Amino acid sequence: MLTVCVAPADPPLIVESVRAAGGEVVAHPDRARALVWTDPRPEGMREYLTPGVRWVQLPSAGVENWTRAGLVDSTRLWCSAAGAYAPQVAEHALALLLAGVHRLPAAARSPTWRRYQPGTLRGSTVAVVGAGGIGRAVVPGLRALGAGVLAVNRSGEPVEGAAETVPFEGLAGVWRRADHVILAAPATPLTHRMVGRDELRALGPQGWLVNVARGELVDTGALLAALRAGEIGGAALDVTDPEPLPDGHGLWSEPNVLITSHSANPQARLDESLAERVRENVSRYLRGEPLLGLIDLARGY
Repeated sequence: MLTVCVAPADPPLIVESVRAAGGEVVAHPDRARALVWTDPRPEGMREYLTPGVRWVQLPSAGVENWTRAGLVDSTRLWCSAAGAYAPQVAEHALALLLAGVHRLPAAARSPTWRRYQPGTLRGSTVAVVGAGGIGRAVVPGLRALGAGVLAVNRSGEPVEGAAETVPFEGLAGVWRRADHVILAAPATPLTHRMVGRDELRALGPQGWLVNVARGELVDTGALLAALRAGEIGGAALDVTDPEPLPDGHGLWSEPNVLITSHSANPQARLDESLAERVRENVSRYLRGEPLLGLIDLARGY
């Protein structure tokens, strides 16, 4: 039997997923061999990391908050929720890109009748930077709309449906080849502000940048400067740096910017998706099988 503490809150869906997989839910972490953390923040977790806890399931695909807090270490197994939310976030990414290419942000802000000339994804090349769960999930939608996909991942191993897959080391050469870019990469020291003024200039005045990953992948000052200089077509952002984006920040008033305030993963589906991941990983743990979303300490995700 695997004893599991669900904390700091214990949503019924998560509790039932543990039981459905054959685990036993316990109220006190001293009795637990596993911890399912349900808060998007790491505050308060340390008191639950008792010596008996051998596995921790985090609720987020991004784990930088826990690594920065010094919680993720080699004394136990740690799993992210990477891939658990991929379908809905990929759908949101596609919606953002379509809105940008079809010039919906400018049209929505217009106070008068004006005919905007929309673009199209058909025949375009979209670079998906970070072809993990979310990146792979967005590929079929892009292809269905007639776009070619240039995937970028850590290994360079081919991504199904992509016309070409490029290792991360080759990212610098991708910007000029892409008509638009979707960011779905994890936040690590390697990806911190990997999108700056040079990358945006290379993308060009018709290109849209979509970010559904983490705001810190983009140099916000460089993005704002590129937008004001007309060096890119626009930016559709579910995440920003800083976040929340302060009232009065320049990005709010740019006509070719669409911001959705970190809502790509709707709350209505969040608990359901996490419950599915918890159920699968509890089952795998009990069977002695590899866990989904196992964090690689060397890579930081």
